[in-house]
Amino acid sequence: MPKKTPPATVRSAVTNGKRLFIQGDGRGPWARRFKDLVALHVEDLGGSACISEAQASLIRRCAAIEVELEQLEGQMSQGSDVDLDRYVRMAGGLRRILETLGIERKPRNVTPDLKTYLREKYGEQACPTSS
Repeated sequence: MPKKTPPATVRSAVTNGKRLFIQGDGRGPWARRFKDLVALHVEDLGGSACISEAQASLIRRCAAIEVELEQLEGQMSQGSDVDLDRYVRMAGGLRRILETLGIERKPRNVTPDLKTYLREKYGEQACPTSS
């Protein structure tokens, strides 16, 4: 028997999707980038209907690490010294999470050329060969 979901009034605002974080502001640049990365990774895995809560949790951890790495890269691009050991450890953690998630985007062309489309829809007579 499927589990019943508790009513929204007893769940947290984060669970209900009204807030991005338990604490903190979800409107700053860090939060916006975090949210973008979460959405992109969820899409890579087939959309929110196709992922488990455990995968969603890993995706959030992954996005947080990515944003922090991007900030360190920005500091490096400005000539600032950064803790490279921290950077490398974070990058390794990110790789392991991505491996666990199995994110491997495989773009596919879902739009056939006109000739193929007409042939599939109407049969061979729809695509006479030109002489």
